Amino acid sequence: MRVGRLESLGILSSTYVAARQVDVWLPESYQRTSSERFPVIYMHDGQNLFLDEISFIGVSWGMDEAMVRVERETGGKTAIIVGIWNTEGRIPEYMPQKPLEANPAILRNFLVEEGEPRSDAYLQFMVEELKPLVDQTFRTKSGVRDTYIAGSSMGGLISIYAVCEYPDVFSGAACFSTAWPVGEGATVEYLRSSLPRAGLHRLYFDHGTEGLDATYPPFQEDVDVILKKAGYTEGGDWMTCMYEGEEHSERAWRKRAHIPMKFMLCGSA
Repeated sequence: MRVGRLESLGILSSTYVAARQVDVWLPESYQRTSSERFPVIYMHDGQNLFLDEISFIGVSWGMDEAMVRVERETGGKTAIIVGIWNTEGRIPEYMPQKPLEANPAILRNFLVEEGEPRSDAYLQFMVEELKPLVDQTFRTKSGVRDTYIAGSSMGGLISIYAVCEYPDVFSGAACFSTAWPVGEGATVEYLRSSLPRAGLHRLYFDHGTEGLDATYPPFQEDVDVILKKAGYTEGGDWMTCMYEGEEHSERAWRKRAHIPMKFMLCGSA
């Protein structure tokens, strides 16, 4: 990490899910004032966001540098980032639960392969326990218009699910390399009836063309059709981007992390 300040909230216990580490990144502008309040972006896989030495592949997202770029390109827009570390239960916690429960056969398969889905409990932890703590501890803009969520792969799935389940809490989701095939594509079908009303939220999706990402285009194309039918306007309240030659990794997400952050905060990329 090169800019801003990274603070640890320590290992937080929860009524709903296993305890986990949570870090909070504060932009330099936060430290220059004692009164200004800031939007908040909640991000999954928090150990991969800032520090190369603890990131999954030894390369972090470089979110501090991404936010500095956003601030520079927008004339001052920035945000606090809350990095929620994953646990051994990452897939059960990040797999949208209601789409599974609506499809008994798919749920049975998931139970055999991954265990009991825990995403509803994970979102309760975020909304009922973590967010109030962050809002009490830091100078945040706590309303829905200034609260966002983001993640990659399974983190992309739980991010769009969070906006659908809690549209009055999160006003935008950035979903990098969204793992649509997990759960046999059940989340795609869930979106047909569960997207929040268009015009109130900003949604970003992307994928590369290599590795796991090479399997995502058909699913994303279906999601794009669903968004259009729901009244979302591409380039307005929704973006889908394809990155030719990019893989499914922190290395790739680092290159484009600034794009959805700018879109969520400003409405343009």
